[in-house]
Amino acid sequence: MSSYSAEFANLDDSQSYVRTRRSPRLWNESTIDDLGSEQRYSSWPFIEKLARGPQPYPAWIIEDAAAIDTELGVLKTGKEGDVFLVERATTERSVLLAAKRYRRREQLQFSRSQSYTEGRAARRSRDNRAVSNNSLYGREVAALQWANAEWSYLRRCHQAGIPVPYPVQIDGTEILMEFIEDPLNPSAAAPRLHQLARHDPRLAILWDQLAETMEKFVTLGLAHGDLSAYNLLVAGERLVVIDVPQCVDLAGNAQGLDYLHRDCVNMCEWFTAKGLPRDADSLFTSLLASMFA
Repeated sequence: MSSYSAEFANLDDSQSYVRTRRSPRLWNESTIDDLGSEQRYSSWPFIEKLARGPQPYPAWIIEDAAAIDTELGVLKTGKEGDVFLVERATTERSVLLAAKRYRRREQLQFSRSQSYTEGRAARRSRDNRAVSNNSLYGREVAALQWANAEWSYLRRCHQAGIPVPYPVQIDGTEILMEFIEDPLNPSAAAPRLHQLARHDPRLAILWDQLAETMEKFVTLGLAHGDLSAYNLLVAGERLVVIDVPQCVDLAGNAQGLDYLHRDCVNMCEWFTAKGLPRDADSLFTSLLASMFA
């Protein structure tokens, strides 16, 4: 195990960000075919265009075929999958990425309620039955479905101007996306909203961004479905939404408005507890008005 792996080995989901301590990484052509156990060549040149993020690609995207991905540690763990910190580097430059990997079929413990996925279905009835029966094959299908759902929602949200990490690429059940950095701590992940102290001076600004973000979701016909202070990142004064595979179709899901209302309650209660009173019913009414405008 490398020093990076040792540093992150005991990280759990309660720890929302990590600081990496890394020396400048040198790209050595003499050892190009001798990659370490936590390294691989970039798959960017070989994946289909639809498996890449929306164009135009950001300037920080590394497209070189010779780029090497190095796993630096775990950012977040969960029942469906884990998020890893990955550095993609060439001789000239490097970029940090977040790699969300849904678990292999023998490790899957999917706990998402089927009520989230009402209106979604696999193309083959066999797959639908397998997922419903929670068989080994069904859990494998579920992993692919959730990865593809998150990829699709990330693309849609990004193109609609919703502040989500830019989706770089999807390869099977792994999604590479933009690493949201804490601007005050280079190479450290941005903290989650729940870490903010009561009466933090940024609360009002972050609330305005949240309300605007929720409005953009409903104009897409979606509710986040699991919105809380634990899946919102705070990068300085910028709010970023993460964890979107469970997004709910407000028209196709009979419980869609219930999920939207629950999102409103969760967020208003959190901001109120932090010293910025907000009313969930007022927010919900405003979102409905935007939805049916």
